[in-house]
Amino acid sequence: MTAGEGDAGRAQKLPEITAQMVKQLREKTGAGYMECKSALVEAGGEMAEAEIVLRKRGLAAAQKKSSRATGEGLIGAYIHAGGRLGVMVEVNCESDFVARTDDFKQLVHDISMQIAASDPRFIRKADVTPEALAQEREIQRARAAGEGKPENMLDKIVEGRLNKYFEEVCLLEQPFVKDSSLTVGQLMAAKIAKLGENITVSRFVRFKVGEAS
Repeated sequence: MTAGEGDAGRAQKLPEITAQMVKQLREKTGAGYMECKSALVEAGGEMAEAEIVLRKRGLAAAQKKSSRATGEGLIGAYIHAGGRLGVMVEVNCESDFVARTDDFKQLVHDISMQIAASDPRFIRKADVTPEALAQEREIQRARAAGEGKPENMLDKIVEGRLNKYFEEVCLLEQPFVKDSSLTVGQLMAAKIAKLGENITVSRFVRFKVGEAS
């Protein structure tokens, strides 16, 4: 086989990436056209695998930008139907230009809705207080012991169950209410990759009629 024939053979093995496939992936992820096309090529045309590729890229981009200051942003508000539940949240970015984009505004709205629906206590794992963590460890240890788990396995079991605890109480670890296949942190990472700026949640407050703040 000549070099030319070898190249032709390899070219024939490349998956055909149609405009419809790219459009479908863009609608699911919000990523740009060329990013979606590249991810589909890397994934061999598999849609689910291409989503994973985009998420990994988003996380890598977010990690690179995580130390950059976020002095701009928006205050978002969400009032649930009936007016008995409301949320205010501050989401920050690097520039006023990005803060005014529809993508950023949608993200702020989605995070507000997430807080209303899932009632997180903290933004990220690092924010969980030592007191709250110690209490949860004690609860899970007693639970595991009550289930008859071996004493030498209790610490490992407790640490495993803490991951579920973080998913429940930390905003960035929670499954996104609009798409449970990704976390709020992964959603933000995708927006960071798309908008090209670091994005952070700095604070939020959730009000429910009849509940003390």
